[in-house]
Amino acid sequence: MKLTDGELAHFLAEETGKRLMAVRERLYNDGASMWYAKDVGDAAAQRFIDETLAEHRPNDAVLSEEAADDSNRLTSDRVWIIDPLDGTQEYSEFDRADWAVHIALWERKDADGKPSDDGSITQAAVALPAYNMTLSTHQLPKTPDRHEGKPRLVVSRTRATREAVIVAEALDCEVARLGSAGAKTMAVVLGEVDIYVHAGGMYQWDSAAPIAVAAAAGLFTSRIDGTPLVYNRRDAWLPDLVVCQQHLAQQVIDALRAGRLGA
Repeated sequence: MKLTDGELAHFLAEETGKRLMAVRERLYNDGASMWYAKDVGDAAAQRFIDETLAEHRPNDAVLSEEAADDSNRLTSDRVWIIDPLDGTQEYSEFDRADWAVHIALWERKDADGKPSDDGSITQAAVALPAYNMTLSTHQLPKTPDRHEGKPRLVVSRTRATREAVIVAEALDCEVARLGSAGAKTMAVVLGEVDIYVHAGGMYQWDSAAPIAVAAAAGLFTSRIDGTPLVYNRRDAWLPDLVVCQQHLAQQVIDALRAGRLGA
């Protein structure tokens, strides 16, 4: 079966999600512990992705949360950046749906296809398996409708970062809470919320696929200082992001800049 890169990204996210759901159901029926569920889910997802990429794209490099970092990716023209299970905590809580699978392809070219050392994410997919949903650049999501009323900001289940508080206060936001980064970003893509601001620490695999899908849906994406998110850097740490509706972007960035100046 010959798949385009976009088809492969979508397939990987969707099929990994199906396997994770099956594993989760078995673990639930077996009365498995939360910690065991996390480990088993991570391993099963990584194994399937490894096997599928080895079959379909054996010469491509991979950067994954669940595998050792291979320095060959720094000289490769094609790198798959993946998080096999984003939101292990939510996955292990068997009644929660806010977890995801991230698949992104970085290539050494810009959005116009011209060679670029910074490169860009050219294809991506995010599966929300508990919702039986996969959003991807292969099947472009529509731009969410503009929400009338107070902006809706999504934050972590357990805490709100200083930057999120700054935006919430400056824009008089309503606040929602969700688990994984993929689930929060897709909530913006789906029009369930309007803004996602994170500054509490992340790695490239946490945002590569969600950011690419959000951008494909016509949303604004950046670092919290307004600069672009750049992937396949030597340091996998990429600690912050903004995803929001375009009409809110300047207000969000201005609020964050004012907050840093006032710190």
